Amino acid sequence: MPLPGGDAGQGSVELVALLPVLGLLVLALLQATLAGFAAWSAGTAARAGARAAAVGRDPGAAVRRAAPIGGARAVVRREGDTVHVRLPVPSILPVSFGSVGAVARLEAQR
Repeated sequence: MPLPGGDAGQGSVELVALLPVLGLLVLALLQATLAGFAAWSAGTAARAGARAAAVGRDPGAAVRRAAPIGGARAVVRREGDTVHVRLPVPSILPVSFGSVGAVARLEAQR
């Protein structure tokens, strides 16, 4: 003979147990999205820096203007016609997730 109300509330208990896992999954997806956006931003900034270097302007200033996130903290290195850019990955948690980089090359305009 089953106990009266034996399964009552079982779904609620399982949902409460699952909420932290769902929360961590959402945070991980948001962080992955931010990392992808930082990588895209680094590529955009590297191309802007290469264009600036090709016409004789400062690639660092162009990178800082072009990077939608982390431009002020961008690390820019120029080697001839090639511009290397590293941008920090923004974090939604108080943890550093490093940086992402991109390289762009454009022949100098004469």
